[in-house]
Amino acid sequence: MIVLPPPPPPPSLRNLKNACCFSPLILGSSYHHRVISVQSQRTWRPAMFLNQKPTVKDGVLSINGRDALAGVPDNVVVTPWTDSSAFLGATSAHSTSRHVFKLGVIQDARFLCLFRFKIFWKIPRVGNSGSDIPAETQMLLLEAKEETTSNGSISYIVFLPVLDGEFRSSLQGNSANELEFCVESGDPAIVASESLNAVFVNYGNNPFDLMTESMKILEKYTGTFTIRERKQMPGMLDWFGWCTWDAFYQEVNPQGIKDGIKSLTEGGTPPRFLIIDDGWQDTTNEFQKEGEPIVEGSQFGGRLVSIKENSKFKKTENEAPSEAPTDLKEFVSDIKKSFGLKYVYVWHALLGYWGGLHPDAPGTKKYNPELKFPVQSPGNLANMRDLSMDCMEKYGVGMIDPTKVSEFYDDLHKYLVSQEVDGVKVDVQNILETLATGLGGRVSLTRQFQEALEKSVAANFKDNSIICCMGHSTDSIYNSKTSAITRASDDYYPKNAKTQSLHIAAVAYNSIFFGEFVVPDWDMFYSLHYAAEFHAAARAVGGCGVYVSDKPGQHDFKILKRLVLPDGSVLRAKYPGRPSRDCLFSDPVMDGESLLKIWNLNKFSGVIGVFNCQGAGSWPCLDSSILNDTNVELSGKVSPADIELFQEVCGESWTGDCAVFSFQEGSLSRLPKQRSFPVTLETLQCDVFTVSPIKVYNKTIRFAPLGLIEMYNSGGAVKEMEFSKDRMSIKGRGPGRFGAYSSQKPKSCLVNSREVGFNFRSEDNLLTIITPHEANSWDISIGY
Repeated sequence: MIVLPPPPPPPSLRNLKNACCFSPLILGSSYHHRVISVQSQRTWRPAMFLNQKPTVKDGVLSINGRDALAGVPDNVVVTPWTDSSAFLGATSAHSTSRHVFKLGVIQDARFLCLFRFKIFWKIPRVGNSGSDIPAETQMLLLEAKEETTSNGSISYIVFLPVLDGEFRSSLQGNSANELEFCVESGDPAIVASESLNAVFVNYGNNPFDLMTESMKILEKYTGTFTIRERKQMPGMLDWFGWCTWDAFYQEVNPQGIKDGIKSLTEGGTPPRFLIIDDGWQDTTNEFQKEGEPIVEGSQFGGRLVSIKENSKFKKTENEAPSEAPTDLKEFVSDIKKSFGLKYVYVWHALLGYWGGLHPDAPGTKKYNPELKFPVQSPGNLANMRDLSMDCMEKYGVGMIDPTKVSEFYDDLHKYLVSQEVDGVKVDVQNILETLATGLGGRVSLTRQFQEALEKSVAANFKDNSIICCMGHSTDSIYNSKTSAITRASDDYYPKNAKTQSLHIAAVAYNSIFFGEFVVPDWDMFYSLHYAAEFHAAARAVGGCGVYVSDKPGQHDFKILKRLVLPDGSVLRAKYPGRPSRDCLFSDPVMDGESLLKIWNLNKFSGVIGVFNCQGAGSWPCLDSSILNDTNVELSGKVSPADIELFQEVCGESWTGDCAVFSFQEGSLSRLPKQRSFPVTLETLQCDVFTVSPIKVYNKTIRFAPLGLIEMYNSGGAVKEMEFSKDRMSIKGRGPGRFGAYSSQKPKSCLVNSREVGFNFRSEDNLLTIITPHEANSWDISIGY
């Protein structure tokens, strides 16, 4: 448990203006480094640090006795919080709705930042100087090396721009290598001359623990959001799904949905979760004229005219005979009954539709919509334009009256529940920051809508049934109380060859941040696609929901059956999948030399996915001329030590050795935890390694379960394991080939109390047993 001091009273400007100074990171520069050696431990907690709170002396900020930043302007304020953390802010001589404050120069230090390259989405960038930090950076993680030791002991400093009253902050760099922070209200009427708690900074010797502990501190301090581990997880996460978007886009229709579910079911991978995406709602679009060519982007001018379904999903009075169901309820009830669907979600935008609500439609007039034209902040405009945002700026948005938003969500969700719909995917969430003028500013407006949305979901749906999307701004993230799933990347674009590897890398790095709040959603993908296995393996180690958007009849069941069990469930890993520690400050997409390693855990084993993202694309906002769009073969090192939190699965009987199984090679190796092994992959190739601690039983038997070795995340199949009286008992689920490392050849094997044959490969000690196809669960008993 973290015991925090109570929030301090708001300090006066007079007392704080020159109290302390904050400076640029200059690790590795000519400034003197005061280093205190801290023994590296696996689990980081603030209490383990010596009692040296962040302090400033002679313009140098020291954290835990180590100099971090120097050359600080006098108007910058540091408020120490815990032994390793502080809040940063600044003051100004004038009041305005947007300030940009300098913090100092960053150079000669490796860092990772996560920034919004478009208004709705963020991606990673690595660098070593302030000029490499883009506008709209929402997390900055720096590597702090201890230079006095030969092996370079490494610790980490994280900067998290947060919400401070009615202002929201972000980080950015400038051409002078200065780190800056920007605070803005989004409403010219909401002004201030200072922001004293705009950026939270913290220090630790493990980057993942550092993020977790930082969010626990901020959760208690702000009271505006809840961390992931304390949120209810929607049940759909553990079931295979199908989304209609890339299959049909806005042309989705009842028969097409039936065809898609049927073809997946007949192939042996039945979806139990369905998202009916954009195209089911009752909308109108004055910018698309019948008989005229479609103008690109004009679809974003459409507006909602009622909360009910459109004519594709219901019959209208006096209509000629058609294939349409009587109404949405009849259709949803039919597909649930016919195909065994457990969850049906539908899509809607935060403001109803892309262009909001129609101001004069009888079905939406009660919510007092007003046509407003979005205005983006300079930070968003500094990076990459977004087509949908450009079009909404052009066509306007039918903004719901904030006093009516609770009524709108309640009416919409209550209606959907009456139609047997189980949940919603809510899109276009960052739109509010562009509409905040005259409405109290972006922070309070977002909080009001977020609270109304989450309250309605809780009141109307069971199971916390919401997926958030296009909500990468911290306005939304730091106001998330109950929502437990958020899309963690830009869309999956099946026709864009340059984005396949970017998608995987972006989600993995974004999950360092998002994984503290939610289960990051990796989006849909095509199973019949040249990069399908690349995407499938990433989702297997991602700890996320698994759903495809295949067109009906266009499936690769070889790939799908490595993800999905015959009952429609998936083997989901325990945590959000994140890059290994040695990948944090490398660019796995464009540096031409780095593989991406993503780690996770199951109940009894770890898992590492290794991906070659090089040569297939280039990050937006970076010069792609340095990239050759050709196949790049790379070799790298992989180690069981790449798996964080591995002690959770080891226990007291662990020998220190691991069984490592390669999915692609089907090979089993035994090696110590700290030992590494080589992996060579070509562009868009991947492998998944199950890493299971070898434990000693009865003093002579060494054993490690691998799970269903024909599945990407094989270890996810193992649920219970115990050894008693010369017998190893393993409970799990799913048919297929169960594998394990066994130092001895067993005398007998039972599956569900029936004796069965087994195979033992003496050259690598691989034991395999076939579990029955008709059994969703099994109990294997191995006698020695």
